Amino acid sequence: MGNGAPERRVVRAMETGTAGLFVHNLVKDFVGLRAVDRVSLAVRPGEILGLIGPNGSGKTTLVNVITGLLKPSAGRVVVDGVDITAWPPHRIARLGLSRTFQTVKLFRQLTVLENVEVGAVGMGLGRRQARSWARSVLGALDISGLAELPAGALPYGKERRVEIARALATRPRYLLLDEPAAGLNEMESKELQDLLRAIPSQIGCGMLVIEHDIRLVMRLCDRLHVLNYGRTIGEGTPEEVRQNPAVIAAYLGSTLETPHAGD
Repeated sequence: MGNGAPERRVVRAMETGTAGLFVHNLVKDFVGLRAVDRVSLAVRPGEILGLIGPNGSGKTTLVNVITGLLKPSAGRVVVDGVDITAWPPHRIARLGLSRTFQTVKLFRQLTVLENVEVGAVGMGLGRRQARSWARSVLGALDISGLAELPAGALPYGKERRVEIARALATRPRYLLLDEPAAGLNEMESKELQDLLRAIPSQIGCGMLVIEHDIRLVMRLCDRLHVLNYGRTIGEGTPEEVRQNPAVIAAYLGSTLETPHAGD
C-alpha cells in the first residue's frame, strides 16, 4: 500500500480542525540519504498507534522530527489544530507532546519520585502539586513502592516504567514511546502491555508506540503504521497489516516471529 490513503485522511482531518496529532508529507533528508520520505499519519485522542518496520526504516527519525529534535526537510506536523512544524522541543512539550527514548535516560542519583516530579515541574506545576501528581502517576504504573529508591538502583524493567512515568507526569495530550519493551523478558513485556493499554483512558492521551515486539504491538495497538526505507508501506488494523503482502515481504516474513531490536 502506498502513502495516498493515509495522506488523504490526514489532509481532511487537518482541514476540518479535527483533534489529533497529524503528520503530513513529512520528509527528512540527511547528506545523501532520505531517512523519512513523505510520511503521513494520524494519532487520535485515546488511540494507540503502533509504528513498526525493519531496522533503519526511519521510525525513530520520524519521532525525532515530530518532537523537534530534528528539523524537517519538508512537510507539516499539526497538533489539535496548531501547526508545530520545526518548533523547538521545549515548546512542543509545553503544547502536550511527551516522549521516551530507546535508551533509558533517568537521573540516576535522584529517587524515583524525584525523577517523575521533574517532569511535572517542567510543565509549570509548583513543587507540592508536582509531587502529588508524580505519586498519582507512579500509582497508575504500579510502581509506588519504588518512590524513595534511587533510580540508579533499579532493575532494567523498572527503569523503563519510571521513564514512562516521567513522560506521563507532563500530562501529555500525545505520548510517543520509542521501544518501551526493549530488553524486557516475556513476563515484563506482558505486564507492560497491560499498563500501556490502560494509559489512554487513565490519562486521556493518544499514544504512538515504536516497537519491535510484534506480538506486543498486535495485541496493544488499535492501528499500525508500517515504514520501510522511510516510506509508508502499510497502514490499518493489526489484522489488516498482518495480511498485507508488502508488510509480510518487507518485515513480518512468512511466520510471525519477533525481529531483532534496533532501528
